Amino acid sequence: MQNIEDRLAQLGITLPPLPQAMANYVPFTFANNLLYVSGQGPKTKEGDLVRGQVGKDLTVEQGYEAARLTGIQILAVINGALGSLNRVKRILKVNGFVNSGPEFRDHPSVINGCSDLFVELLGDAGRHARAAIGVSSLPQGIAVEIEAVVDVHPEGS
Repeated sequence: MQNIEDRLAQLGITLPPLPQAMANYVPFTFANNLLYVSGQGPKTKEGDLVRGQVGKDLTVEQGYEAARLTGIQILAVINGALGSLNRVKRILKVNGFVNSGPEFRDHPSVINGCSDLFVELLGDAGRHARAAIGVSSLPQGIAVEIEAVVDVHPEGS
């Protein structure tokens, strides 16, 4: 498989620095070759949070883009935790939360923004189990929050 950092460059994606936790938790934990990435939110290249309810303030397409930006934040955490995205063996699980009203029903289409990014970057190793859940609010009014579990190649392999 192609070097993941090279693939990021081809896609025109620059990873931001490792995001800082917003409260009393850590951005990731690591155990038995599994990396657990805490919930991340969407940030633009300028560092602004994407806020609003999908289906009210944002379209499904804007929600999709917010989920893609969140995927980039997750990749930044993975890179910061492992030192290289090339240690990623497979994305195992993604839990996506969509800030939406009670009438909104298209949560999977929003979280596809993150899922599509992972598959685009990692191929079959980016395919994962997933939940796409609607919630009435998220921290700081962000549009989506996504967490992930990643299977990691042992260091030196």
